[in-house]
Amino acid sequence: MPKRMSKNYLRVLLSTLLICSIIMGISYVVAPKVQAADEQKTFTVGFDAEFPPYGYKDSSGEYVGFDLDLAEEVCKRNGWELVKQPIDWDSKDMELNSGSIDCIWNGFTMDGRENAYTWSTPYVDNSQVVIVKSDSNINKLSDLKDKIVVVQADSSALAAFTGEDATDENKALAESFKELQQVGDYNSAFLNLESDMVQAICMDIGVANYQIKTRDGNFRMLDEHVSSEKYGIGFKKGNTELRNAVQETLLAMKDDGKFNEIAKKWGLETSVCLSAEDKFIDDIQNSGTASEGETSYVFNKLNFVDVLGQLLNGMQATLLIFALTLVFSLPLGLLITFARMSRFKIVQWLAQIYISIMRGTPLMLQLLVVCYGPYYIFNISLDQSYRTYAVIIGFSINYAAYFAEIFRAGIQSVPHGQRESAAILGYSRPQTFGKIIFPQMAKHILPPVTNEIITLVKDTSLAFALAYTEVFTLAKQIAATQASIMPLFVAGLFYYVFNIVVAFVMERIEKRLNYYH
Repeated sequence: MPKRMSKNYLRVLLSTLLICSIIMGISYVVAPKVQAADEQKTFTVGFDAEFPPYGYKDSSGEYVGFDLDLAEEVCKRNGWELVKQPIDWDSKDMELNSGSIDCIWNGFTMDGRENAYTWSTPYVDNSQVVIVKSDSNINKLSDLKDKIVVVQADSSALAAFTGEDATDENKALAESFKELQQVGDYNSAFLNLESDMVQAICMDIGVANYQIKTRDGNFRMLDEHVSSEKYGIGFKKGNTELRNAVQETLLAMKDDGKFNEIAKKWGLETSVCLSAEDKFIDDIQNSGTASEGETSYVFNKLNFVDVLGQLLNGMQATLLIFALTLVFSLPLGLLITFARMSRFKIVQWLAQIYISIMRGTPLMLQLLVVCYGPYYIFNISLDQSYRTYAVIIGFSINYAAYFAEIFRAGIQSVPHGQRESAAILGYSRPQTFGKIIFPQMAKHILPPVTNEIITLVKDTSLAFALAYTEVFTLAKQIAATQASIMPLFVAGLFYYVFNIVVAFVMERIEKRLNYYH
């Protein structure tokens, strides 16, 4: 690497690291103040919008659910305005501790998180249960041996198998699985189960009953329960004033019957457990972990090396997606270019439709169609190993469409007279393309191809839609589990350094082709 170029890249890297450090320092030191309950004008509830019956979007486009109905009544009685804020469940701690939301109220399991939040008292008894297809030969928990079981990321089901408080029986059960897989939401879990890519889902019993009821009896619940826990409302550590105001309102609702009326509406009357006799979990004044108004969302005991080690497998998966996508999409894109420029109108038309679909629909949707389409369209059941192939196929066919148009622009940028000259000299069409057209095209298209390759590096994170654990998905899981933002910064640094390397390599290639000027 030339000295000047080395210094330039070093300056860019050091400047970026300095800026990131300043931002991280400010976000660590400057914490949003906790709003007192008597000053409360709005009450922002953070919830997973794909978690019926506790919170979800109904057919009319409104956010509804048991927890949201409770929050609505609490706000009505306190003169607050309810703000329903859907959140990414993996990012719930960042939402809460940054002040974006006032509480996490969405079937939020208290067990295992007792010291992480200021809690209300429990209001729902909940159990973790296993769901299988109706015709499955799995009838008890022991039948899950050598099976693939799916859970939602950072859920109580995951904690029941792998958490610090998980029982020895559940840990042994999890070790007997072929794989314990994590997905972002329960809809993805049921897509996996229905298409036979997994054999069971572990989830909350309230959600399980709702899903079984609404999915036409295609699934059933095992009689044995994995674990039992309770739901509470999680407030930022130290925000006892707002917690107390909400708690008092809920108890008043229970006394006048409104609480049970809402529970009955959602079919949860047998699960509620709100009681004036319950005591609060020891809050911030007794735990001594932080003072009111001070952020408790820190980097914990994780350090850079620890996080980097945990993210190593995710980085390897990201590199695999990146490399194989380029290997397949570049030649496929060239073939599509030839079809797009064909003399046969039907071939041109088919290529145009393909490019239009690939560029006009979300990559995430294309990944879902490639993965689950064989089952839902052709009733073809595919095993777990197909998931990796689906990721590569989905990325390759998407990027091939973009590369095809870039290649077409590059070919058309070469003057037509050069083709005529080559024909006069006796060159065949393949020789003309390989020796005259292609070298000039390659030089012209390098900048846009570089842009697409850099975009590909970042787009690899969309593989999470197929429960494929690449570096960013793994970083979110670690961040949620450890209540630390550091894994996300480490993942971001990985993407940035990766793109610096890509940009440098492409720049060197472009300089090597300068002799065509």
